[in-house]
Amino acid sequence: MKLVQFYGPQGALKVGLLQGNVVRDLTLPGDGLTTTNAYCRCALAAGTDLAALVAGVAAGRELPCWELAQVRLTLPFYPDEVWGCGVTYKKSMEFRAEELAEPENIYERVYSAARPEVFFKGTAARCSGPGETIGKRADSHFTAPEPELAVLVGAEGQVLGYTLANDVSAWDIERENALYLPQSKIYAKCCALGPYLVTPDEIPDPYAIAISCRIRRQGDIIFTGASSTANLKRRIPDLVSTVRSANVLPPLTAILTGTGIIVPEAAALAPGDVVEITGSGLGTLENVVEEV
Repeated sequence: MKLVQFYGPQGALKVGLLQGNVVRDLTLPGDGLTTTNAYCRCALAAGTDLAALVAGVAAGRELPCWELAQVRLTLPFYPDEVWGCGVTYKKSMEFRAEELAEPENIYERVYSAARPEVFFKGTAARCSGPGETIGKRADSHFTAPEPELAVLVGAEGQVLGYTLANDVSAWDIERENALYLPQSKIYAKCCALGPYLVTPDEIPDPYAIAISCRIRRQGDIIFTGASSTANLKRRIPDLVSTVRSANVLPPLTAILTGTGIIVPEAAALAPGDVVEITGSGLGTLENVVEEV
């Protein structure tokens, strides 16, 4: 099933179940179920499947419904933490390897190493939802989107669901010095998630998701690219295990699994650009770029 958070016609934040183009309102203040996070925490506490919990709550209730066009979607959940994983696709490794003249560089080494690259990306405060703006640093001339599959996990690594992510990155800052990676990755509106959280029962094979991206500028398409999670070298359990290693995760952590779509410098993001990321079974995440 697909869970969303949205602002209804009266402007209040709600949690809903998306079925086709209809959003069923699952907001139940009396039960403490007012956000996707609340449903996830309830499922974790009960040791039950999120989809089964939602189905049980919705069964037999006459829930208010809206057409999708009547509501405004926002972040499908509020991650306690967001972690990124890098150089998990060969195309990503090859692109970055071109930047260094060394016969063997850090990107080639980490692609082949037993230990994957992981980095802290931020918290919900630095994340944007569908239709909201993403950030381009004012001191960056080559900021690019990184379309990715994201996994929402519990503190013990339980997979609660999947969504699309945009790991917006100032590549020129990382190019200048690898130690500048945090400045390349972590800043205001550096991550987008959405449009909805899809429970694992609807994603039988997370390594068979087609992902595409396009950038529009003043109505013109300046970039298109596509990849598939079939090309993901690292398995999701390996990435989750690495993030959890010697690290206590909060209850709801989003793990971004890396990108297989490389945007060239000729299509570097500019204020006003529109980035669209589509994933099979995951919808389309659309955001407008603003300078931060």
